[in-house]
Amino acid sequence: MVEPVQALLIIDLQEGGVAGDSAVPDAERLVDRAGHLLDEARASGALIVHVQNDGRPSTPDEPNTPGWELHLPVAPGDREVVIRKLNDDSFAGTPLTKLLADHDVRSLAICGLMSEMCVSATARTALARGFRVVLPQDAHTTTGIPATASGPAISPEIVARVAEWALGDQLELVEHAADVRFGGNAG
Repeated sequence: MVEPVQALLIIDLQEGGVAGDSAVPDAERLVDRAGHLLDEARASGALIVHVQNDGRPSTPDEPNTPGWELHLPVAPGDREVVIRKLNDDSFAGTPLTKLLADHDVRSLAICGLMSEMCVSATARTALARGFRVVLPQDAHTTTGIPATASGPAISPEIVARVAEWALGDQLELVEHAADVRFGGNAG
């Protein structure tokens, strides 16, 4: 059993990444696990942050296109907010740091897309800022890396696992989203 965390960050769980032609492999599993985390966080009264990427023109997450829309429903309020970002790191150029401080958050769980990009960049900054970070292995994913003349294709599972490994030993890696508990003293 994992010690309870105070907040949930759902990173870039947008229609363009989990539905249609541009969906990541096994998107249904990711959505299911993220939905479980969202239900648990809501039930506990934890802070929930939906991070929405503003992609470049002609990308699946270009603002104000169907692919840009958040996939999971948001219950707006002071405990559940949407933060838009332009960079991989959810802290860069956003009010995330202030929001977490305003709610006295010191521990958080992260889920979403893409493991080696936005999930990793956000987790790395959170760790560097002294947050306790819990990452359920079944609640983040990515695409694979295609083969090139200089190397073979790499599966999404391997890319995600390398992204976890690269975050170091401060990260609390848990196998299943179902093992994450929410609670604590978030204000």
